[in-house]
Amino acid sequence: MPLDKPELLGTEKDGSKSKEYCTYCYQNGEFVNPAMTLSEMKTLVKEKMTEMKIDNAIINMAVSTLPNLKRWKNVPVAL
Repeated sequence: MPLDKPELLGTEKDGSKSKEYCTYCYQNGEFVNPAMTLSEMKTLVKEKMTEMKIDNAIINMAVSTLPNLKRWKNVPVAL
């Protein structure tokens, strides 16, 4: 998700804006759903972007970038 608007930024424990995470995923210095798996995040992103009527090519590109994000970078990929 582009973090190009202040209202989209998550918050740290001290109330400051996160530079890495959105408000939907990160609030008060913690992940909103810390147990969410990469697979679950991929499904959620696909569903939300489909609801927004975003082109499938863009959805696939967004989903393919998820494993490169800091939250998921060191998470083993389930087979």
